[in-house]
Amino acid sequence: MNRILKTTALTAAVMSVAGAAQAQNDTREQLRIVGSSTVYPFASYVVEEFGATTDYPTPVIESTGSGGGIKLFCEGPGMDTADVTNASRRMKASEFERCQENGVTDITEVKIGYDGIAVAESDANDAVALTREQIFLALAAQVPQDGKLVDNPYEKWSDIDSSLPDREIEVYGPPTTSGTRDSFEELVMEAGSENFDIYGDEGYTDIRQDGAWIDAGENDNLIVQRLQENTTAFGVFGYSFLEENADSLIGSTIDGVEPNPDNISSGDYPVARSMFFYLKNQHADNVPAMYPYAEMFMSEQMVSPMGYLPGLGLIALPDDEREASRQAVENRETLELSDLQ
Repeated sequence: MNRILKTTALTAAVMSVAGAAQAQNDTREQLRIVGSSTVYPFASYVVEEFGATTDYPTPVIESTGSGGGIKLFCEGPGMDTADVTNASRRMKASEFERCQENGVTDITEVKIGYDGIAVAESDANDAVALTREQIFLALAAQVPQDGKLVDNPYEKWSDIDSSLPDREIEVYGPPTTSGTRDSFEELVMEAGSENFDIYGDEGYTDIRQDGAWIDAGENDNLIVQRLQENTTAFGVFGYSFLEENADSLIGSTIDGVEPNPDNISSGDYPVARSMFFYLKNQHADNVPAMYPYAEMFMSEQMVSPMGYLPGLGLIALPDDEREASRQAVENRETLELSDLQ
């Protein structure tokens, strides 16, 4: 064999080995999950069960908040990006468009159950009945006064309504990257502003930044700890955390409705929302654990009314909705922009 042929054969062999190595590198055994702090306890349970009962390694899961998780998920289709993102609200159309622009073009949306947003406090106090309008007036950056919008002057809850506690307005809540924050702004702030014509046709969702609202980060357990230490404050977090800490916290009624599983699943509780996870289908072939994990998550053992996750505070979907979610996983249904509009 002459030198040119030898060189060609050697180059081909090197390229073949490199290609095989690249293909091997493109296969990742460990699933990567990011997203909502509210969904995190449920997903963590499935993660541990998945690692313990299958031949796949235990997935890596991070609590980044819904918005933060979707941002990471949408960075691109590369194997260095997340495979799954959890969300305590539905993906926004703008987020979906960002995914598409970055090459994440095949996404399956899976609804897992319901949750309510609780406004809770230490059980050292008597339970407080609140309306969304009262919460709005306590937390809005600007409120109506004498026909004008002014910086929020209210210092105590009793300044808003004499029937409310004579306590300073202190509310520990999630940051702007959180799905709970998004849902709170829509379901409480926007709804609470509807009776005030001065805000126009669009709901007002700006939260005051003078210390009445205290950004407590993505870890809802930290809010629980703060309420146990500061018994005059309120906290905003997912209902599951209230249920888990029922020995030390009590939830406020909102518009006369108590936060409990029946009221949340029926839609009677006005601050109820759906929870989701999203699958990056472009990773399915190279991350073989992804769909077995999703199937375990949506199994009756996990998400039925008598499953493990409702025991942790998840509000189960009705039978037909659970089946629709399972079909979405089984058929790898592709989310479309029109679904979000």
